[in-house]
Amino acid sequence: MPTHVARNTRSTYHHGDLRDALVKAAMQAAERGGPEAINISALSKKLGVSQPAPYRHFADREALLQAATAEAFRQFNALMREAIAGASPRSKLSRFARAALDFGLQRHGIYRLMFASRTMACAPEDNELHQASHETFDLLLEALESPAVGRSRERHALQIWAALHGVVMLDEQGLLAGRAAHVMREELLDDFVAQVKWACRSPSKRRERPARARHL
Repeated sequence: MPTHVARNTRSTYHHGDLRDALVKAAMQAAERGGPEAINISALSKKLGVSQPAPYRHFADREALLQAATAEAFRQFNALMREAIAGASPRSKLSRFARAALDFGLQRHGIYRLMFASRTMACAPEDNELHQASHETFDLLLEALESPAVGRSRERHALQIWAALHGVVMLDEQGLLAGRAAHVMREELLDDFVAQVKWACRSPSKRRERPARARHL
């Protein structure tokens, strides 16, 4: 009578598949609870693999966080690229800012993984995470549609980035409520965009202080 080989009921992965599965599972965990929710032991159990298996692909939890954050930036970049390429009476910068705000409000766990953790600071300079984040900043510079004069473009881009981050985090903490709620998030962002676009203009065209235009 032939001998039957018992099948392993655990999920099996070809080489490289487990790495991708871990990154996706880590992002799903972050979606629900931010970077703190990413736990290698819990992910191993969820994927049906042994506890040591993830360490064939990631040296530690920090390495997994970096890979998941890099993937989050790549997804974010795809959305920003689509936003600034789309047809709209609004400027590229306004479209970028609105799309980034929507992302931060709707996917706050992933947003915190990207922008409110120490993952970036701990990643080596040549890491895929830094490469993906540099692409994000390049897209923001493109959205500014202003000439490169010294480091002024970078400064204006950082002003928008800081303002955007502040609006997202204040909203997440419930601090845009009460009297502050009368100033809508989108209106705040439109004001910041108008100010930066005014600052990007040549001195001869800055005769009036910026006023929020109908189409920014």
